[in-house]
Amino acid sequence: MASNSHRDAELREELKEKRKEFSALRSKLRSIHEQKEAQYQQLQTLKNSAKSGLMQIQSLKGERDQLTQKVKELKQQRDTFNVLTKEKSDLSTEAQQQKKALADKFDAKGNPAGIKFLISKLERRLETEVMPFPREEKLRKQVKELQAQQKKMTELEAAWKRSHNASFAAAEVRRKAEQLHREVQGTAGISQEKHQQVNSLYEQLKQLRGQEKPIAVKYLELKDEAGQIKKKMQELQSRLQELSRQSNDKEEKSLKEQIKEKTAQVSEKIKKKEKLKIDDILAFQASDEN
Repeated sequence: MASNSHRDAELREELKEKRKEFSALRSKLRSIHEQKEAQYQQLQTLKNSAKSGLMQIQSLKGERDQLTQKVKELKQQRDTFNVLTKEKSDLSTEAQQQKKALADKFDAKGNPAGIKFLISKLERRLETEVMPFPREEKLRKQVKELQAQQKKMTELEAAWKRSHNASFAAAEVRRKAEQLHREVQGTAGISQEKHQQVNSLYEQLKQLRGQEKPIAVKYLELKDEAGQIKKKMQELQSRLQELSRQSNDKEEKSLKEQIKEKTAQVSEKIKKKEKLKIDDILAFQASDEN
């Protein structure tokens, strides 16, 4: 009997310790779960930042590539106008040289309109006036000289016009080439800014990846630890169920023995015709139920 009581005490003590151990493991698991959740949230925040950064990079790279293509096209146009600028400059130089050569060759005086008027006046005199032959010859000679002078003036005027037009055309082409060059520089500058922004974002992504690694390692460690604790709790729970079952069996056996003993006492009282108490009646009813 003493051995059974000792065994019951050990059973109750083990059950108490196992329940305490189970409670401690459950508290630890809750704490680990909270830590693991915090690590997970940090990882999600970093991943969202990385995702946003990647989207920005793709957008900036698209803009940069478009600008780079535009720079290429502008350079081609600029180079074409640079060639035209040289051609027009050469033509302008040639026209200026022709103009100078004519100006040096001809001693042109007056103006074309005045010479034309004078020629017309002299020709009209020759047609309408009667004059001595020497006088007529002199006027005719003067008309020829004026006509020669008019021709020189016309050639020189044409040379001036060609020179002016060539200089104007060269200036226009040069202006367009310079404008395209400025556009090339401006567009290339914007493209370079986009490229630098892309590089900066890549550097930020690199830093984010560096921050993710230790958090991910910690998260996996906590997850593994939680798994081990769950395994221990499952094993402990099985033992607790076994101990609880044994404890209930002992309690049930003890109760039956108590009822049996009480019933014997009640039967003895009935035989002796002693007065029964409420407890006696209840014990007797319990024996009937069992």
